[in-house]
Order: sequence, then structure tokens, then C-alpha cells
Amino acid sequence: MKEHATEMKGQVMETIASLITVAFGLIAALAWNTAISALIKQILGPSNGLTGLFTYAILITIIAVIATILIGRLVKTSTVQDVRIIE
Repeated sequence: MKEHATEMKGQVMETIASLITVAFGLIAALAWNTAISALIKQILGPSNGLTGLFTYAILITIIAVIATILIGRLVKTSTVQDVRIIE
């Protein structure tokens, strides 16, 4: 019973740590969202609402695609080795 409680406590702590990490990621994303939106408004002017939104959406999509490709390549070329158990 005590082992089950210890295991449950570990899972709770891992979940809390994951949630805190995701929260900080969301805060960073919102900060970048505000900064990039302000930059586009400054470049295009405040009167171009719809044009600015589409420009922002396209820019963020391009950045997201490039980042996803680079992260995928990084993970693919990691130095993790396969371990085989021979009986």
C-alpha cells in the first residue's frame, strides 16, 4: 500500500512539473504573439486590420513549419542508441 502511495505521489509531481512547464511555454508564446502583432501593426499601420491579421497568420505558419522541421531533424539525429537484450 505504501509503494502505491509513493508511486502515486511521484506521478502527481511529474504531472505538476509538466503543467508548470507548459504554462511557461504558453506565457512565452503569448509574449511573442504580442510582440509580433505590434511589429506587424507598426510596419503595415493600424488601419490595415485584415491585411495585418493574414500577414501575421502566414508569418507564424511559416515559422512554425520551419521550427517543426528543424526539431524533427534534431530529434532524428540524436545520439540515442538501440539497446538489445540477448538472452
